[in-house]
Amino acid sequence: MTRFFVNPSDLAADTVILEGDNARHAKVLRLREGEEVCLSDGNGEECVCRVESVGERYTLSVLTRRPSESEPAAKVSIYMAMPKADKLEHVIQKATELGAYEIVTFPSARCISRPDDKSLRNKLERWQKIAVSAAEQSGRGRIPRVVYVNSYKEALMRGTAADKAILFYENEHATTLQMALTDATLGTVSLLTGPEGGLEEKEVAEAREAGFAVCTLGRRILRCETAPLCALSVVMYATGEF
Repeated sequence: MTRFFVNPSDLAADTVILEGDNARHAKVLRLREGEEVCLSDGNGEECVCRVESVGERYTLSVLTRRPSESEPAAKVSIYMAMPKADKLEHVIQKATELGAYEIVTFPSARCISRPDDKSLRNKLERWQKIAVSAAEQSGRGRIPRVVYVNSYKEALMRGTAADKAILFYENEHATTLQMALTDATLGTVSLLTGPEGGLEEKEVAEAREAGFAVCTLGRRILRCETAPLCALSVVMYATGEF
């Protein structure tokens, strides 16, 4: 079923108007009167609606309201140190498809990319649009927020608020992700990965002291854009999502 994201206030009434980008998208899809679509507020609530009229604006009537059926039980946050180029865009798109609750990026000692305030605002706007598009395509009921925090320390403090906080480090060999997830409460999970050059030993020690479990993702070195998606997939499997 075709999905559109609308403002939560738009779903309060029994009749909803699609206009702007949503109307243009509906026109491209050639929606016709009588067809059913799903409208989501982006926060986990949605409505099944019937198209009543088409044109420059589309008028829809609400048939049923329900919590989204596509959201995972565990809220998994990706914490990824700021990478170079468009690697974060790839992670945002794929993490959204896989069910991430939010994507958080931050500077670390070996980060090469350090955008200024103006550039960062533009990037955040683009990143959020990528999350919206991926959420629509994958049938999500919630749009993950893309967040930038100003420091590694702030990322650690924010990440440890989860039931389980895990950092991945290429020089860790004893503790696997499977071991870290055993007997853990997985209502909320934070997964933290480093940039292209990895995290410094001092940063790993700080994370451990803050309450992160430090784990390996196997015997191979994964690219910075591969590691968070690999870890997210494992957690989704462990929580019964796959």
